[in-house]
Amino acid sequence: METRYINNSFSASRPETAPIAESINELPRAVLRPNTYMLLDGEWRFMIDPDDKGLHERWYVGHSFTETAHWPGSIEAHMAQAKGQVVPMGWQDKIVAWYEREFPLPQRSEPSSRSIIQLTFGACGYETRVWLNGHPLRTIEDEEVHLGEYTSFSYELPEDYLHAQNRLTVRIVDTMDAEIPRGKQESHVYKRGGIWYQTYSGAVRSVWLESVERNRLRSRVGVVSVVEDRLVRFSVTTRIHDPGDYILRLQAFDHYGKELLATSDYPLRLEAGQKQQRVVLNIDRADLWSPETPTRYKLIAQLIDSEGYVAEIETQFGLRKIEARGRYIYLNNKPVYLDGILYQPGAATYEEMQRHMQAMKELGCNLVRVHIAGVDPRIYNLADKLGLMLWVEVPSPHSSTGLSRENHRAELLRMVALISSHPSVVIWSLYNEDWGAQDIATNPETRQYIMDMYHYMQIAYPQYLVVDNDGWQHISWEGRLKSDLLTAHLYTPDLNHWRDLLQRLEAGELANVAAYPLVVGDPFFYRGQVPLIVSEWGGFGFANYGGPAEAEGRAERIRLFKRELRRDSIAGDIYTQATNIEEERNGLIDPQTGELTVPAGLLNSSDIDSVT
Repeated sequence: METRYINNSFSASRPETAPIAESINELPRAVLRPNTYMLLDGEWRFMIDPDDKGLHERWYVGHSFTETAHWPGSIEAHMAQAKGQVVPMGWQDKIVAWYEREFPLPQRSEPSSRSIIQLTFGACGYETRVWLNGHPLRTIEDEEVHLGEYTSFSYELPEDYLHAQNRLTVRIVDTMDAEIPRGKQESHVYKRGGIWYQTYSGAVRSVWLESVERNRLRSRVGVVSVVEDRLVRFSVTTRIHDPGDYILRLQAFDHYGKELLATSDYPLRLEAGQKQQRVVLNIDRADLWSPETPTRYKLIAQLIDSEGYVAEIETQFGLRKIEARGRYIYLNNKPVYLDGILYQPGAATYEEMQRHMQAMKELGCNLVRVHIAGVDPRIYNLADKLGLMLWVEVPSPHSSTGLSRENHRAELLRMVALISSHPSVVIWSLYNEDWGAQDIATNPETRQYIMDMYHYMQIAYPQYLVVDNDGWQHISWEGRLKSDLLTAHLYTPDLNHWRDLLQRLEAGELANVAAYPLVVGDPFFYRGQVPLIVSEWGGFGFANYGGPAEAEGRAERIRLFKRELRRDSIAGDIYTQATNIEEERNGLIDPQTGELTVPAGLLNSSDIDSVT
């Protein structure tokens, strides 16, 4: 176990005497606290529970776990490494794994009347239960069992459960259930092979302890900017144990934390529990964020109680506006063409993903479509810094049922709450190619759910463009598209066929272009009233899609196809894809080193004729 020091003691957050430049973030989170933390990554005791008897036998009270495993890491890898276990070819139904370790009681500079020790899992799942010294814990959201595997969740450790030496026990369950959000991990419906991948579940991100205030701001900040007036709408979430009068203070600094640009206080009367609050700050000297000038600012948010005690968080933010107007996309009121690439991180490490992002920028991309996967939140920070717009997608379930829709909605709400401060995130997809919504054309309940979530996102998160079902089978209701973009997935290695497809799209042909009709529901007549995006194309090198496998031939084919895209009334395109992953051998970037296998700038359509 390793303790990292941000201040000089294991303390709740205390304001620095002066803001400092961008803080080093060693944890998978986007919002920081100027406190200390104890990283629990490393060797844990481990055991597979093939008969699922651990709960009945109360392993959390005391059990001899015979194997060891490194956290973070996948259950699949831990199964393969465990003594006496057969290397899995892929489990077919359900896996139950137990992890356990000890940690000493951290020394705190603040009394328990002011502070709480909080336990946070960066991501873990799909089903997670946690015990401290044999006592079951409930998340801050009051869950005995946390469901999900793509976002963080936290526990406040009760003082009477803590000892000088403490035992932490974790039970993780995952299945091949097609009703839970899986992205492109295999399930009972879609088996591994081709475009479906090995499952990667369990202890997937870091776990840590930290001291936080009893009354504080949670580590989630939403940012909505209206660039015409330089007003920034901040949404913060308060966590209160002691009701009373508080002051919410926001301070906006330049990126380096040296110049105070704006500050304001907001008096609040807060009850016990959790509550979201939106406030507005005027930053009249702010520059806008864009791929060309990714200007960011620092936000210091403080919750101050009636005695003057301060709880503080900090994050980076940027001002930007994304809109779909007619056939064009506008960023900060200027038309922008999306030069995008599809990115499937798979089991890539954080360090590898950093190299991938740098390489995608070098390819000439201004947008990365993170394909139905959850990623380390620090990747969003990196995209903010590099000036890479992101298209984020909810990892999809693989079957369409009432339960799958409930799980999908829960995953969406968890994801969007934690990453809504990033100017780089500009587009959200609810579904992809009707995975998890296979009956979208025939089931009114499925269409109604997707329309409801589209409307919810428009109202709750107006800073994004939202796509209902990317690739085909968008929803029309009374002739109105329930998507901000009309997207199509087109795969052909034949240049003449490619030209024909694009011409038919531009002419408004919606059937017999992609694998399925582009629009379902009520009749829809495309006349350029929404932007048209070819959101997947190419795939050259993947056997199922055709085209050249060699780098030189692939680069030349991309140039030719990309030229045709810019000759039509299309608002953007997404080349498939960034790196090779399992059987998909169509990447342009080395997965390990991040080196390009094709010329730099290849996907920048404005410079396509000059790329050599």
